[in-house]
Amino acid sequence: MAVAFDAVVVGSGPNGLAAAVTCARAGLTVLVLEGQATAGGGSRTLDLGLAPALVHDLCSAVHPLAVLSPFLREFDLAARGVASTAPEVSYAHPLDGAPAGLAWHDLDRACAGLGPDGEAWRVLFGRLAGHAPEAAALALGDKRSLPPELGHSPGPGLPTAASLAATATSAGTPALGAVLRTRAARALLTGVAAHTIARLPSLAGGGTAALLGAAAHGPGWPIVHGGSQAIADALLADLAAHGGSLELGSPVASRADLPPALAYLFDTSADGAVRILGDALPPRVRRGLGRLGHGAAAAKVDFVLSGPVPWADPQVARAGTVHLGGDAADLRANAARVAAGRLPELPTTLVSDPATFDAGRQVGGLRPLWAYAHVPFGCPADVTERVSAQLERFAPGFRDLVVAARCVPADRMADHNANLVGGDIAAGTVDAWRLVARPRAALDPYALGVPGMYLCSAATPPGPGVHGMGGWFAARRALAQRFGIARPPALGPHPTAPAR
Repeated sequence: MAVAFDAVVVGSGPNGLAAAVTCARAGLTVLVLEGQATAGGGSRTLDLGLAPALVHDLCSAVHPLAVLSPFLREFDLAARGVASTAPEVSYAHPLDGAPAGLAWHDLDRACAGLGPDGEAWRVLFGRLAGHAPEAAALALGDKRSLPPELGHSPGPGLPTAASLAATATSAGTPALGAVLRTRAARALLTGVAAHTIARLPSLAGGGTAALLGAAAHGPGWPIVHGGSQAIADALLADLAAHGGSLELGSPVASRADLPPALAYLFDTSADGAVRILGDALPPRVRRGLGRLGHGAAAAKVDFVLSGPVPWADPQVARAGTVHLGGDAADLRANAARVAAGRLPELPTTLVSDPATFDAGRQVGGLRPLWAYAHVPFGCPADVTERVSAQLERFAPGFRDLVVAARCVPADRMADHNANLVGGDIAAGTVDAWRLVARPRAALDPYALGVPGMYLCSAATPPGPGVHGMGGWFAARRALAQRFGIARPPALGPHPTAPAR
């Protein structure tokens, strides 16, 4: 059978597009197949029909990893016209009966606001914030090789790696109680660790807290103007400029849906790859992918508001991301309930009001509010009322501003993104072992055991997030192994000559 394309990419999320762009820039003929009617996966922004011309981010709304990702840093979103704002408070954590914890973008201001915990906060994040690219290179690596940033001596790499490990350990074990003493500081750190949607404390949560904390006081947690779709659109434009093509509404259910190609890269869940390839996968690979499993989940609630959230502590309005859930002990209790399959009455919730930082997101006096609630895997519950109660708890009068609301329960999240099985936004279990042995214990975590077939999604290292690294790593392996292209192509916005 004649080969129609050099490379076929299944899925147009950030990882799939990163793989496609890398292959196209190397001179390959590339086709991206997307099952949905719109491209972008976890970085899409759409009009949901809740209010005229108002758009909502379907998945990710705030992008600390986009500014830390080595792939996207080289790709240079800003030079391609993707504008963003890093709020002066990266994230906030309201508390009952006390001022909120505030992770100011400026580290000195953050430390000053934490009073007796200020110096401890500086120890945790000072070096990481000052050397965020090196910290990100390690945390967002393939877990199989030493990032170039750590290979220079003397230099910032190895001390930064040591700081990353120390902060992850402090934030990911009961040692946190000995490091931070105030309610605000402990809630701030636990709230960031809770992004893993796993039991707390945990080393995976600690690593997440270290990386996101480095971003919070380094480049910041940016809100992309116009919505997350701008990231996907920049990648799609580059793909088209280098001859790549995209087919929307083209779900891939089996090998029969794949056109002939020399390489296939799957931006799918691990079990999605198994469903597509079936017996073509070696039994050991199939078993390994099956063992990745799924962690807890998120349910999404989109609100339309007639005004900004009336936070009881007005400083919270300065934050691009708000963590709701109470004290650190409350967050740990919620995480334990979710891990045990129980839905909390007041679930841990992440909230973002993008119109505060991007005036164009407000239309006709109405604004979108984005919210993720942490729930058990596959939970069918509509959590609109629970999330509303959590918001009302810290922003009295919130309900009076709600014009419309829509919930996507965890068990329906895959309807708009096949990778979000059961609401698992991490595409597989997240713990210390599974951040390394992801999706299985193998020297090459991207290879599927069949020549020319690669997994490139959040189910591979470095894991979840809008960073494109899984796609970049998988594409570089495909280029070397299938096409003899050992040197990865340049990614910058300047014109490049094809590598072959």
